[in-house]
Amino acid sequence: MSTVPIPLPAATVLLLRPAVPKLQVLMVVRHEQIDFASGALVFPGGKVDPADGDPLLAPHVCGAGTLDNPERAFRVAAIREAFEESGVLLARERGATDTLSATRLKELFPWRERLAAGKLNMLDLVTRENLDLATDLLVDYSRWVTPAFMPKRFDTCFFLACAPADQIAVHDGGELVDSVWLSPSAALEDLAAKRRTILFPTRLNLMMLDESCSVDDALNAARARPIKSVEPRIVERDGAHWLTIDRDAGYALTEIPVDPNTHKRNR
Repeated sequence: MSTVPIPLPAATVLLLRPAVPKLQVLMVVRHEQIDFASGALVFPGGKVDPADGDPLLAPHVCGAGTLDNPERAFRVAAIREAFEESGVLLARERGATDTLSATRLKELFPWRERLAAGKLNMLDLVTRENLDLATDLLVDYSRWVTPAFMPKRFDTCFFLACAPADQIAVHDGGELVDSVWLSPSAALEDLAAKRRTILFPTRLNLMMLDESCSVDDALNAARARPIKSVEPRIVERDGAHWLTIDRDAGYALTEIPVDPNTHKRNR
């Protein structure tokens, strides 16, 4: 009898920018040879590192006074992963109100590889570079737990944030092989046409995002919506198998048909 893996904490950020007719979100393509979501179009994100929860980070985390340590760690991880994977850094000079300029960000690019390699951590970055992390720009969007039948499981907090206007996204060239700004509808059209692979949680979050007419609309809608932890499961009905979520999870789509052997293969 196999043991169900405990979900690891993870964080993902949907970086948004204004566009015509609505908005665009930054998405990245995972390398075909990595062992989770290979080849998929995803939002920047990854596992929470133990160092992301270092209490010494609190003075450098905007709005930290209202967050407990685990909540702060999720947000620090979201900012770190966005920087590592896309080159966008939600941070400010210590005590400043504006996010980092493109010129200042370029000076910090050597940190991306060091952070990704685990040679340094976010406390090293903010103390040595005299920065504050702009966690106050992150808005809770959703929370997903990987199904119990998967060999790797994550408890992932999704956040929304408006990307700094003058920062240019550049994928890391390692785990990620491409980065692109897309409207949610364009990404969903690519999925329907089988031009891209998009996981179920990503698909539903894109569908929800597509309901907003602008970046401000998306942020305001997220602030007003209660966050419910969503854990998909496989159910059998009338001889068919479905990947399904609770109907009160807040999504228009709550199930999709799946190969009945999917969960067996992933055991």
